[in-house]
Amino acid sequence: MAGLKELRTRIESIKSTKKITAAMKMVAASKFRRAQLTLEKSELFKTLMTANLKKALVELKMREDEAGVKYILPKMLIQPKEPKVYALFVLASDKGLCGSYNTMIAKEAKRRINELKSEGKKVLVFAYGKNATSGLKRHGVDEIEASFPNVIKKHLTYQEALSFLHDVINKKAQYGADICEIVYSDFLSGLNRTYLSKQVIPFDIELNDEDKALNKVGEAFYEFLPNPLETLEDLCGVYLRTAMFEILINSQASENAARMSSMDNATRNAEDMIKALTFKYNSLRQSAITTELVEIVAGAEAM
Repeated sequence: MAGLKELRTRIESIKSTKKITAAMKMVAASKFRRAQLTLEKSELFKTLMTANLKKALVELKMREDEAGVKYILPKMLIQPKEPKVYALFVLASDKGLCGSYNTMIAKEAKRRINELKSEGKKVLVFAYGKNATSGLKRHGVDEIEASFPNVIKKHLTYQEALSFLHDVINKKAQYGADICEIVYSDFLSGLNRTYLSKQVIPFDIELNDEDKALNKVGEAFYEFLPNPLETLEDLCGVYLRTAMFEILINSQASENAARMSSMDNATRNAEDMIKALTFKYNSLRQSAITTELVEIVAGAEAM
């Protein structure tokens, strides 16, 4: 009977755990849906902003070809000829229980660090999120310059994205970095995400043959006031803030999707364990009842 008592205790304990994981799944699903909706809204703005930036850049290139001059582009568009120092901003989560999310972030950071080192570059690593530092250290990353927890609060706001962007810009100036990259998770769907390192400062806008017609509607051309260069400078600032906000939203959506999936798996595993233990409990209980009946019958016959 002691075995039955232990099984009852385990079953009740797992049932309590199941309630917790199910509740955490619901919370993660709510946060995920909110981040997904924000991402869907921001993607349209990002697409339009990129198109406007390209329109101004195409106009500038056309004027350069017509006048035979060379304009000095905004700093955010000038790529260093021989970059030597890279600042890597690793964006992980503040909370756990999200499966392999933080591990994959650390692996991508380690891969990029090794790639840059093989090219003879100096790498400065800045860990954002409570799990970023521990994850990087487990993968043998010793180049961590500083760690910052609580980057993304309960619900990401545009002001938090601006604060993070200002921090990135300040770190670039403080440490003399030529290029800034962010290691994060790019959201694809509730079950799929990709882990990558993306260059944010300076950002690179490539123009192809299709983009050369962006500054023209029918037979009319866009007019830029006061001029395309100043318009381009203004657009660069808006584009950078938009890109940073989109990166953080992608990161938050990926984290909550990973946590939702992890808690769903934990809930299912708890259900399977409860079924297996309940079957074992019923078998032992039936065996104990049968044994007692046999003993009663044997005693009656003996009398």
